Amino acid sequence: MDYQEITKELSSNKTIFRQLLTGLHQEMILWRPLPEKWCMLEIICHLYDEEREDFRARTIHVLENPGLKLPQIDPQGWVESRKYMEQDYQAKLHDFLEERTQSVQWLQNLAEPNWNNAYDHPKFGKMTAWLFLTNWLAHDYLHIRQVMKLKFEYLKLKTSEDLTYAGTW
Repeated sequence: MDYQEITKELSSNKTIFRQLLTGLHQEMILWRPLPEKWCMLEIICHLYDEEREDFRARTIHVLENPGLKLPQIDPQGWVESRKYMEQDYQAKLHDFLEERTQSVQWLQNLAEPNWNNAYDHPKFGKMTAWLFLTNWLAHDYLHIRQVMKLKFEYLKLKTSEDLTYAGTW
């Protein structure tokens, strides 16, 4: 897979996220299967922050300044410090989709990026721009799966029907 293919997938995933996360009612947006699991509101806030401050920012950073320390992130801490549960779901969804558009445009306009540029992380070792790009796509897939699982669990809660006929995860 080359970076144009990954860029196309990131672009396609924007459509997938829009379809999966649009039109949800408030109960579904705030519902969580267990207290320690994220609800849809927390997921979309996380996707927005990660798009801007982790994957795009860190990919840019390693492409342009691989010798400098990476920008700090705190995805788990952001849930509380950025008050995810107080955010407006529709606004965050819109903001995430806009950020994804900017990310795809940036990737499409790169001229001969050196994907082998690497930051030497004290804990994780050599982290290339390619590593950040491919993990960006993997992160999408993990959260698409998370959203689908959350929707499935919500359906199980709201129906009295046995869902085993549909299959298992």
